[in-house]
Amino acid sequence: MNVRTLVILRHAKAEHPVRMADVDRPLTDRGHDDAAQAGRWLEQRGYRPSLVLCSPARRARQTWLGLSVPCDSVQYDGRLYGAGALELLDVVAEVDDEVGVLLLVGHNPGLGDLSALLDPARGEAGLRTSGIAVHAVDESWSRWTPGMAPVADSHTARA
Repeated sequence: MNVRTLVILRHAKAEHPVRMADVDRPLTDRGHDDAAQAGRWLEQRGYRPSLVLCSPARRARQTWLGLSVPCDSVQYDGRLYGAGALELLDVVAEVDDEVGVLLLVGHNPGLGDLSALLDPARGEAGLRTSGIAVHAVDESWSRWTPGMAPVADSHTARA
């Protein structure tokens, strides 16, 4: 069996323009800077995703592009927009076991709740903007279950 690493990344800081659909909200200047910083952190730690599953929301796409990290495949998956923790775990379960490092780019509360579901002992739900939680388990993606994947590493763009 091989260790599979799930990198959970909440989108960077986004604008809140009046009369704009939520899905169309862009990143702020700070958000662009924080995404680049998150990308540098991922590179320094050696988290090179085999697969990126990214919400189609503009702020999530901009966050992914701002990371500037190499990857083998990127898919924009509408299920990541507004999904809860269990729905996200179902998405993870569908990933091919050839994928060693999976990066999810999306939104709270779902992503933060997924991290807390995988590691309830950590006791904190939610990720700050550009926040990263890394979970790693020597198990097939389809066999990941609540409580089985402690946080192995984490990053927050700003305190």
